[in-house]
Formats: sequence, structure tokens, C-alpha cells
Amino acid sequence: MVAFYSPFAIRYSPMQIIGQDLVCERGGRTVFHDVSFMVNRHELLQLTGPNGSGKSSLLRMIAGLNDPAAGTLNLDGGHADLTIGQQAHLIAHQEAVKLALTVAENLAFWAGFLGGGDVGNALAALDLTRLAHYPAGLLSAGQKRRLSLARLVLVPRLLWLLDEPTVGLDTASQQRLAGMMTEHLAKGGMIIAATHVALGLEPARRLDLGPRA
Repeated sequence: MVAFYSPFAIRYSPMQIIGQDLVCERGGRTVFHDVSFMVNRHELLQLTGPNGSGKSSLLRMIAGLNDPAAGTLNLDGGHADLTIGQQAHLIAHQEAVKLALTVAENLAFWAGFLGGGDVGNALAALDLTRLAHYPAGLLSAGQKRRLSLARLVLVPRLLWLLDEPTVGLDTASQQRLAGMMTEHLAKGGMIIAATHVALGLEPARRLDLGPRA
């Protein structure tokens, strides 16, 4: 278990994530090479590119789930005792929802696993309060997505890694997510998001993982 900590305790301290000359190989194939980027506090980096260009692979690499074949990843100014992945939330295509548990029980599990959190606040943030005691296995695709996104509010993390976060969300939920992202950036957080659609806020930086990558 990772001990709970506040990533915003020193609100204005300089921090940045730097990737240099990254290479991703999968199944004997080079997915991308020579990819470099930088993200500072208060910034959203938007990843673009066609399917198969490596957007999800790059997010997993930053989260520490995949190792780069070459290149380096560093978080300057973060918590010295934690890896980048331990200071990040990764919301991927799979929702990481335990279907046998209720909505509230799912969030209580993540609160315990991640070291703290206000379940009621997370439910309210994604408009899930009325579904708190509803079995997760009976949720719609959009409701499961909102439950997955509720982890962002449940336990603070400096970095949000979002893989097509708006998939399955209706217009109201997309607006709610945009508001959450705007608030996170205002507090000094960082976001790296892979998306094919507008997120409702303008990215500070863009990285295209198209054919040139």
C-alpha cells in the first residue's frame, strides 16, 4: 500500500515530467521512437495520433507498467520516495471495477488500497450518490466509466494519465469531467490525456504520435 500524502502541499513548487528519446517496442515491433515531451504543473498535454500509434503504450510507460526500450522518464520535483506511477492515477480502457461490489464498496476498496479518501465526496463529484448501494455489475457503460473516474477525486495524485476519458460519457458527464480537470490543473496538477475528441479545455501542449513518431 502507498502511504497517503498530499501532492499539493507545496502548491507553487516547480515540478515537471520529462520524457526524452523514448522508444516503445511491442511484440517485436517498434511502436514509436525518439519521442520527447515535457509537462509542467498546471499543464495538460494532449496525445493525438491514429489507432496503434502508441498513445496507450506511452501512458502505461509513464505509469511504470511498461519499460521503455530506450530513453528516459523523470519527474523533477516530485515526492522523492515515490515512483512516477505512485504519484499518478491511470484511467485506461478497462474500468478496474469489481462487479460483485456496490458502487460505494468499489470506492471504499480503492480508498483502502491507495491510502485514504472521502467516498462520499467522490460519489458526489461524478453524480453517483444515488447509485452508491447499486451493484456495479448492473451499471451501464457510462456509469462504470464515471465510477472509474471517481478515483481521481477519491485520492489526490499529482498526475492524471487519462486514456480516452470521455468514452461512454454523456454530455453532462463530459462537462463534469472537464470541470474536474480544470480544477486539478488550477491546484497545480498535471494531466496527460490521449483522446480523439475535444476534452472541453485547451491543452497547454500537444504531442502527435503519428507516422513521424
